[in-house]
Amino acid sequence: MAGVLNKILVSLTPPPVVNPVDYDGLEYKWKIFVFRPALFKNEVYLLTGLFVYIAVVYYGVLINSKRANKWFKAHLPVLEQQFSKPLGKTGLTSDGNSDLFNFSTGRRNVASLHTVFTLRPRHDPFQFLFQFGRTLVDLQYRPKDDIQLDFKLSSGALPQDFVWAVVAKDELLSIKDDRWDLTFTKTTENVALPPTLSVMSEFADVTENLLKSSLVSVLSNPKVLPYFRSLSVTDQPRSRPEGPLPAQSRQKHVILSLSVPSSSHASDTTELVSALFPFIDSLSQLNLRPETKTKLKRVREDLDKDLKADSEREKKEEVNQAAEDKKAAKRRAEEERIAKLPAAEQQKILEKERKRSMRKSQGKVSVRK
Repeated sequence: MAGVLNKILVSLTPPPVVNPVDYDGLEYKWKIFVFRPALFKNEVYLLTGLFVYIAVVYYGVLINSKRANKWFKAHLPVLEQQFSKPLGKTGLTSDGNSDLFNFSTGRRNVASLHTVFTLRPRHDPFQFLFQFGRTLVDLQYRPKDDIQLDFKLSSGALPQDFVWAVVAKDELLSIKDDRWDLTFTKTTENVALPPTLSVMSEFADVTENLLKSSLVSVLSNPKVLPYFRSLSVTDQPRSRPEGPLPAQSRQKHVILSLSVPSSSHASDTTELVSALFPFIDSLSQLNLRPETKTKLKRVREDLDKDLKADSEREKKEEVNQAAEDKKAAKRRAEEERIAKLPAAEQQKILEKERKRSMRKSQGKVSVRK
């Protein structure tokens, strides 16, 4: 045993350092210490790679932080004008190096505003390269720096139930993958909007009430268009719920999605953000036709029925699966009990099971006759 341990220790012990006698390169000596730089070529490459990686990480963190803070500072006067509490406890809060958020509250018709930055992972060169590689394979994949302003409306701010949006056309192929609520809508063109934008609406009457000249004007601003992704008004959650939502749990939102401008153009979207507040205030004055209200109500009643049916089916499947698992566990326990018995006892039990199976099969045959 001792010999085996010695062999293991010998194999783990690094070989002694051999200093070549004929070394004639650069050398530094201090007392018993000798440093010969030419012997550390690999270490130099490793340290250089490490420093480059640290520099890339630091630069990525700096760029993301600068972009988010520049945009937020440019729009902070708007938030301060509209909200009694425009900032959270710590202002713009970082959640990692690519996600930042702020919480604003204290305004008529708006229960709260979540401003969420989702930036590209510039601090992670491997993930950044993965995104770049994916763009070469998937032509529909276009990673962007995203800002989302999610206005949760107060009760009474939007008396009608509907889903409506204005969306940049290059977002149409993917937006429904992330927004289940927009699957309620149909996509149409609108002559009042720039050709790069489309309308997603349940009914034309909703569009006629929402798409006013003031909103069209700001959406047509050439400063805003490069960064505009979508503006939506919705009474539905963004992900499909597991069952019908109780009335007290239903929320209505106005959601603005933008690409983050560069630091030098951070203020280009200020006009659009400012225009959202009078737009939200006007929602309480919508005057939909009675037949439109009836259709919207019917759509939601049918949805609740479908969600309820799906929920009940899933619960039934879970109950059946639990019963099957219980039977299987009971069967395994019985098999383990039988396996521990003497061979003669096992033979008796097997014979008993065989006779029971024969009686069952005979009973089925007689019933068929």
